[in-house]
Amino acid sequence: MLVDTFGRTATDLRVSLTDRCNLRCSYCMPPEGLDWLPKPELLTDDEVVRLVGLAVRDLGVTEVRYTGGEPLLRRGLAGIVRRTAEQAPRPQISLTTNGIGLDRLAAPLAEAGLDRVNVSLDTLDRETFRRLAHRDRLADVLEGLAAARRAGLAPVKINTVLMRGVNDHEAVPLLRYCLEHGYRLRFIEQMPLDAQHGWTRENMITADEILDRLSAEFDLVPDAGHERGSAPAESFLVDGGPETVGVIGSVTRPFCGACDRVRLTADGQIRNCLFATEESNLRDAMRAGAADAELADRWRAAVRTKRAGHGIDDPSFLQPARPMSAIGG
Repeated sequence: MLVDTFGRTATDLRVSLTDRCNLRCSYCMPPEGLDWLPKPELLTDDEVVRLVGLAVRDLGVTEVRYTGGEPLLRRGLAGIVRRTAEQAPRPQISLTTNGIGLDRLAAPLAEAGLDRVNVSLDTLDRETFRRLAHRDRLADVLEGLAAARRAGLAPVKINTVLMRGVNDHEAVPLLRYCLEHGYRLRFIEQMPLDAQHGWTRENMITADEILDRLSAEFDLVPDAGHERGSAPAESFLVDGGPETVGVIGSVTRPFCGACDRVRLTADGQIRNCLFATEESNLRDAMRAGAADAELADRWRAAVRTKRAGHGIDDPSFLQPARPMSAIGG
């Protein structure tokens, strides 16, 4: 098992398949993009499947989520999903995506074994989307969401980051949209993971602010039937339910004490936290001929050093050198 010194067990593996993305969201990267990882440094499809299989078979991982960058840009994605679904025991398989291309890939991915998707959607306004993402692709995202629903990738979850003076007035319209279309909305506090290092607490819309804005239009009560466990979202019944909305207070309401996640970057580095300052290189060891037992020992050692929390409120906090697009969500 992947156990740290605080007794937490990592069972949820986030696997980044690429650091590339076809959007340029301002809270993630600059308009001109970034210097992408050279292809030889990226894990091959076979290497991804080998490490995922090791995690599932020998290290107690029960859920695998593929992320990016934008994972739909990975040419071998469907094959990776299919081979993941063939692992024993079979893990839960999910995908975090911006939704562009999902209109044509949702059905093949569902057929390959994908269980569900999380789609990033920060606005319903075309001009705001263009200004925020530096691309005019809102229609493509909405089509992707509809395709995911038709393919049975349920529940289709939407992740939204509210930014002060940009889209913070859209909390209510976004929730109405999700209720009307059967999507499950989760608001996420903006985290200091942008490549520009421009994050400030003053510009972040907090969980309390989100709930205040939603409560002006909806009756929200904590979902007593929802066992949160290690889930990051606090769940609230909307107008008596059964529909719910989630709020992830990553900064102001940290859930580090129950964290069960570990991350594998696209270039084969183990990160035990989004905000970790150290990584453990499995790629080079694997390419040098390491057996599965040695890789498993390296993985356990990497998780064992996980800190108690992300420490954003600590004066000594340092934003990680890698941005979110290079870490994997």
